[in-house]
Amino acid sequence: MPSALQGKVALVTGASSGIGEATARVLAAEGASVAIAARRADRLEALRAELEALGADVHVLPLDIRDETAVHDAVRSTVETLGGLDVLVNSAGVMLLGPVEGADTTDWTRMMDINVMGLMYMTHAALPHLLRSGGTVVQISSIAARVVGRGSAVYNASKFAVNGFSEGLRQEVTERGMRVVVIEPGTVATELREHITHAPSKAAIEERVSKIRQLHSTDIAEAVRYAVTAPSHVTVNEIFIRPTDQS
Repeated sequence: MPSALQGKVALVTGASSGIGEATARVLAAEGASVAIAARRADRLEALRAELEALGADVHVLPLDIRDETAVHDAVRSTVETLGGLDVLVNSAGVMLLGPVEGADTTDWTRMMDINVMGLMYMTHAALPHLLRSGGTVVQISSIAARVVGRGSAVYNASKFAVNGFSEGLRQEVTERGMRVVVIEPGTVATELREHITHAPSKAAIEERVSKIRQLHSTDIAEAVRYAVTAPSHVTVNEIFIRPTDQS
């Protein structure tokens, strides 16, 4: 039996680590040609070598998704190199926690530029190709789009924005055969927390997560697989997945 995504093309952002990296592996294993995008080109090259050794077609895209021109160039390069675009997985993101009072607002700008504007730029650039192929966009959102926490107001805002944008897009395109999927993970063992600049917030979240069995990136990648390999008449609009131990 042929793999579920044989002959399909997927573009994954944030592919240098965590959920994006795991998703690229899973989609390649399903037979997709994969374009892998992130800022850390050395990690992308290592992933390319790994996937090509397993027989996958891989296109490396060193990319900062905050640059709209570069985003459009990356999508164009993917289509020209791999022959089309069927799946976009927006996995790039940052989580810079901290209180609103006394905040370093450059953290806010960085989060909104990556988590919201970068995701929207990628979706906008890919949209004509996904409409043409009857494809799927998968937005990696967060439990933070549902559950607001003290000290995470701006991160919450960024993920609420992702969900709102995605639902509005779904209503625009669903009758044209394109699928929009939102995946909202709870606590996942990734590098996401390493970039928190507010020391008390970082210490607090590290203490909390040390007491639970965290999700793994592969758990979220499997959710992506489920959504993008569903029959074409089925849209898995939303998947909320969190650790059993997370209250």
